[in-house]
Parts: sequence; structure tokens; C-alpha cells
Amino acid sequence: MYKKAKAARRAARGFLALALVLAAVNLPAQETRKAISNPVPRYPDLARSLRLAGVVKVQIVIAPDGKITSTKVLGGHPLFVSSVEDTLKNWKYAPAGVETTTELTFNFHP
Repeated sequence: MYKKAKAARRAARGFLALALVLAAVNLPAQETRKAISNPVPRYPDLARSLRLAGVVKVQIVIAPDGKITSTKVLGGHPLFVSSVEDTLKNWKYAPAGVETTTELTFNFHP
């Protein structure tokens, strides 16, 4: 009976090790995606006349084909946010095997 229990524990450890390795391999790691087309957001005329400066942070989801499928504004002045959202519609990334999520920061200075 002792030999069977020992063999069962050994098999369980082997299975656990294999499961951990497979889980690590299949994790959708946040890879760095190369931007193919990434135009710079336009500095709004109203913000320029008011000499506003600011930062906009956006979280984006990039589909495997390289298109941005969703954006979530994490912070920034509404004048600048609007400019960033309009510009992100024209961004395109290199294709990849999985969907990725990343954060972008845009700095606006007069």
C-alpha cells in the first residue's frame, strides 16, 4: 500500500508541474506591439489659446489583426481627451497571435 501512495504522490507532483508549465506557456503575456501607423494627436486650438498643458492616459485593447477595438480614458483634460480619441481611430499595430491591452500616455504642451 505504501508503494501505491508514493507512486500516486509522484504522479500528482508530475501532473502539477506539467500543469504549471502549460499555464505559463499559455498566458497571454503583454507583449510589446509595434505601431505601424500612429499619428500624433492634434493640439486643440482652444487649448493653445488658453496655453493649457496636460497629460492624457488611455488604456487600449488591440485585436490580433492590429486594430484598436476599445479605448478607456484613464485621465486627462476633456479638450485633450477628445483629440486623443479621434487620433486613435487611425492607429494600427502589427499583427500578433493574441489580443493585447496596453496603456498609452500623451503629453500636451503649448
